[in-house]
Amino acid sequence: MKRCCLALILLDAARASAGIDRVLPYDQSGIWARKYSEALQYGVIAVEIGGALWYGNDDELGHTFWQTIDASVIAGLSADLMKITFSRARPDQGGDPNKWFQGRCCQSFPSGEVTLQASFVTPFIVNYSQRNPWVWALQLLPLYDGIARMKAQAHWQTDVIAGWVP
Repeated sequence: MKRCCLALILLDAARASAGIDRVLPYDQSGIWARKYSEALQYGVIAVEIGGALWYGNDDELGHTFWQTIDASVIAGLSADLMKITFSRARPDQGGDPNKWFQGRCCQSFPSGEVTLQASFVTPFIVNYSQRNPWVWALQLLPLYDGIARMKAQAHWQTDVIAGWVP
């Protein structure tokens, strides 16, 4: 009984949030080209691993890099599980934000790439924002990636918002 009720509550919440979802005009030109968001994705992974190995866990910055790896792995696994669970259709799979539980074809919710960016920047913000407020500018990474994914019609606005919450 509880499992059924939880599923209904989640479905109602998803339908309510879909009121903000819109298909953005397809744009893969300039900075929105897919190659740049992919480069950011692979670059972040390389920086996480490289920074963690270079500085080591005994260094404050190295420890932060290790935290980003932990956060990225945990958030990535959670996002993948949610994608399978909710199986939401992407904007380019019919243009209806209310298509949830569609099966293996659909894995829009949440945005895994935005999840990666958010999980990367969060440990830096938590550890350094008091001393260096400029570190908040790292939020531009998930912001850029979210916009790029929506312009590629690969995600809805609520997918990006959910991905931003690591």
